[in-house]
This record gives sequence, structure tokens and C-alpha cells, in this order.
Amino acid sequence: MGWRARRNHSFRARLRAFQEMRGETPDAGFIADLEFLENRDLDLSVRIGGLLAFNALAITIGTHPISASPGAPLSLDAATQPWLTIASIVGILPLILSSFLCLRALLLGEEFDSDGLDKADGLRQRLFAAFTHSIDAQARLLSVAVRATIAGGALTLAVWVWILAEKMLQVSAATS
Repeated sequence: MGWRARRNHSFRARLRAFQEMRGETPDAGFIADLEFLENRDLDLSVRIGGLLAFNALAITIGTHPISASPGAPLSLDAATQPWLTIASIVGILPLILSSFLCLRALLLGEEFDSDGLDKADGLRQRLFAAFTHSIDAQARLLSVAVRATIAGGALTLAVWVWILAEKMLQVSAATS
């Protein structure tokens, strides 16, 4: 617990370190590196936000069989169709997991520890390392979230096919 207790999770520590680095005029290379990292971070944030919005839509669509009006092609009655209802809920669970991963990625901050560093070069290196680590972590979370979204979409589609097949079989049996 000792190393965790000393770590400062406040943005204030990063700001102080950045101000210390800025004490001397930053070179063009530092500015270019920082802009590159900021653009990559923004790109990931846009992708994660887009997937989060898509998941919200997919979850809403995935619950459609449960909330559809009776008689609608995809409507379910939980009392008489418990397995289809459970399958419909299971189908949206990966979408919910994906949404959680997206939120986790968006809320992930750069863990920055400036303890023991007084020189601007050391602070720059630590700042870049923290930024790069957060970008890598966000990219990993986004990758898993994309796979969970695909799985959830496939499961939801399979449940819809199952629902429609059962309804068609019921109609076919009733007309025979």
C-alpha cells in the first residue's frame, strides 16, 4: 500500500510538472510529440464515444422483443416464452459489458507521479510515459469493447431469428 498511498492522482501534480517543464522554452520536438499524443487520445475518445452511443442504440433495440406490443413480429410474452425472454436478455449482456468498457476507457486518466524528479527532461519523459500508457490502456479496452459489441449484436440477431422461426412455426401449425 505504501507506493499507492504516495501516488498523487490529482491533475494538480501533472500541471505542476508541466509548468516546471515549461519553465524553459519547450523545443519544437517536444511540442510535436505532445500534439501527436493529444491527437491520438482525441481519436480514441471519439471512437470510444461513438461505440458507446452505438451500444446504447443496440441495447435499446435488443430489448425490443421484451417491450414490443403484443402481436408485433418480435414481441415476447415472458410468462409463455421464458426461454426466448431469457435469451433476449442474454443477447444484450455483451452490449452492456461493451458499454461498461467504453465508460471505463473514457474515464481512464493518466497516472502521473512526479516524485523525485526536478529536471524538465525527467518530467517530460514521465509525462509521455503516462500519456502513452493511458492511450494503450484505452486502445485495449476499446478493442475488447468492439468484440463484445459484435458478440452482442450476433446473439441479439440469433434470438430474433429464433423468435421469428417459432412464430412462423406456430402460424404454420395453426393453419394446418
